[in-house]
Amino acid sequence: MFDESSNEKNRSVRAVSKSEARITGISRETLIGLHETEGVGRISIAAILLSGALKGKGSLRHSSDFLAGDWRDMGLSPRQAAAVVANLSAEATEARYRRHESRDMQVVTYLDENYPKLLRKISDPPWVLYYKGNWELVHYPAIAIVGTRLATGYGRKMSEDIAAGCAKRMTVVSGLARGIDAAAHAGALRAACGTIAVLAGGVDYCYPPENKALYRDLSIHGLILSESPPDTILRPGLFPLRNRIIAGLSYGVIVVEAAQRSGALITADLALGYDRDIFVVPGQVTSPRSKGALEYFRKGANPVLDETDIFQAYSHRLPLQAMPRTVETDSPDAHPMPVDLTPDENRIYDILLDQPCSIDELTIQSGMTFGHLHSVLLSLLIKRRIHQQPGSVYNVL
Repeated sequence: MFDESSNEKNRSVRAVSKSEARITGISRETLIGLHETEGVGRISIAAILLSGALKGKGSLRHSSDFLAGDWRDMGLSPRQAAAVVANLSAEATEARYRRHESRDMQVVTYLDENYPKLLRKISDPPWVLYYKGNWELVHYPAIAIVGTRLATGYGRKMSEDIAAGCAKRMTVVSGLARGIDAAAHAGALRAACGTIAVLAGGVDYCYPPENKALYRDLSIHGLILSESPPDTILRPGLFPLRNRIIAGLSYGVIVVEAAQRSGALITADLALGYDRDIFVVPGQVTSPRSKGALEYFRKGANPVLDETDIFQAYSHRLPLQAMPRTVETDSPDAHPMPVDLTPDENRIYDILLDQPCSIDELTIQSGMTFGHLHSVLLSLLIKRRIHQQPGSVYNVL
């Protein structure tokens, strides 16, 4: 679905996105079909939209009748043209929708009225988005939280606590990565509020695998979103594309911890390019895991200590009322989220049934790595099966 870029083609993307793709008369079915054609990426689609209108091909609503030569006239190579003809056939279109339905995913295109308004305004918006979960979350004010995969305990706690606070009045957006991202999603879910995970691969594939429990909770109580079609093979180039969506959905980006070459800084730089705000959680000046994030103070970033700083920055843009809760916890009849425990979650839960344990004791008794154990504990906290006491001591509820 993605192809290589050039300056001229990038200008085509900006030209089409700013003039609204619907002026070409393209149908959403054609747009989805083009998007899911191997070797035809977002930049080629922009070129097709422009050249189709300029060369008088008429409405792309009837593009299933186009021959390979018609597509070549719009700038595609012979191989691309043949692939598009095959992928826009009635049989391929029906198979595509059956595949979406079988994966329990929904599709929104740039042509649809419920496409995210803030994302539509960036210079290179995705033509097609796939999702699982609560789509309404994209229409609320949003703040992104990003950072290193190799987070410190301090970084994870700050990410989780700030996310839980911000989620009271904003949607929390992140990328489901290890470390800071996972903690941000967990914090919002613990507050029983909305959070969006933007994936680099398809929404039908959880990466990294150790976040499967969190992924499952997000699909029920949050939103999982991706530009990548189902069965997309994950590769490094997809992550920067994912990061632009995180930045594009949000009013601003909070960087919690990030080394000088952290991928989180790509999100922050993209946000600056989209005229979004950058916030930084102060970290240890001498720590390599903080150096990249701290550099943004020199670029005018605002420090963040808790959600109050974010609410003050957007006081004129936020609703007075709290965000709708994904799980109602104020009622005395409220129950834990109805999600089954995984084998590893059951294992930790059984250990804690005997007595409260510190995270070090759990590491020894379970034999799990620290990173995996932390993921399991976060999931149990989200499901309200355990409670964290001061000093990282856990007990069952």
